[in-house]
Amino acid sequence: MTQTAQYIWQQPSWPEFRWDNAALLKLIGDCRFQQGSLLTQMKDLGFDVRQQARAEVLIEEALKTSEIEGERLDPNAVRSSVARRLGLPSAGMVMIKNQQADGVVQILLDATQNFNQTLTPERLFGWHAALFPTGYSGIHKIKVASWRDDSKGPMRVVSGPIGREIIHFQAPPAKRLADEMNRFFCWWEDSREEMDGILRAGMAHLWFVAVHPFEDGNGRIARALTEMVLAQDENLPTRYYSLSSQIMAERENYYRILESTNNGNGDITDWMKWFLECMSRAILSSNRLLANVMLKARFWKHYAQSNVKERQSKVLNRLLDAGPGGFEGGLTNRKYAGMTHASRATAQRELADLVQKGILRPNPGGGRSTSYDLCWDEFSG
Repeated sequence: MTQTAQYIWQQPSWPEFRWDNAALLKLIGDCRFQQGSLLTQMKDLGFDVRQQARAEVLIEEALKTSEIEGERLDPNAVRSSVARRLGLPSAGMVMIKNQQADGVVQILLDATQNFNQTLTPERLFGWHAALFPTGYSGIHKIKVASWRDDSKGPMRVVSGPIGREIIHFQAPPAKRLADEMNRFFCWWEDSREEMDGILRAGMAHLWFVAVHPFEDGNGRIARALTEMVLAQDENLPTRYYSLSSQIMAERENYYRILESTNNGNGDITDWMKWFLECMSRAILSSNRLLANVMLKARFWKHYAQSNVKERQSKVLNRLLDAGPGGFEGGLTNRKYAGMTHASRATAQRELADLVQKGILRPNPGGGRSTSYDLCWDEFSG
């Protein structure tokens, strides 16, 4: 008796995916419009602002692609890694070296800066090794820089307590991985000239997750591959929107649609619709990130001659990152001293200097613990 196909890779048509073009036509048009508008906007900005925007998007992407998997990287470590690798000024920045943060940043930069380089097993093994520099995922030793095996049992995506697990998906057996990945690599090369780039990004993401070739890290590598396809599509090594940031905001729906599609019959219309809509929302959301970059650029241009100390610069950037009214409780002498490791007396002098230069103003209320904020009106108009 023939076993009923439960997962997408068990379908007789695998890996021939199908979808309803008519259902996707408007969504592709919306994506292309958003994409074109954003790239036009970025071209009109100066090189320094574009570099800063690139850095902020890369930081966001590294943090969020990890957070989707429940791993929280140190934002300062990610920022330090991005600054080092892009050669950005690090004045006022807390410079931290962290292997995991470095690994994620390295992978994303390789995927986007080197988007024209051939995708090979060795390249993916390098990405995997960068994700797990110690050979451990949490407290568990895993097989690193090679395809998974089934020594621990079938590769399954599960939830729930031990003994009462819910199996959401089971990947193809390890003995099939060499053939499965060879097919994926062949499609990767052939499809570049034959397929719409955004649809190709969605398909690459789904296909890689369905095969689940590594013991861990498949989601992060799938999202890095998606970044690579989008860089190829735009013919640009620079990303100006973070897809992972939007996926994180919609994580529950992301996992739900992946599960239903991977348990489906090979029709991936619903997945493609979700992916295109998510991408449109990601581009629109990038306006908030880019607005903050441009705000910082205006600020430093406005106060370029103010002779600000490195400690002061660090604190000012924290206020700028928080945005108007976003620094909870305002900037106090105690907070300034804590952020800069300066004495209370030095903090008070440097705060007074910034007030005297018209960069900071005391918040209304005063009292025993005066707080300060930026003079936003001076430069944000």
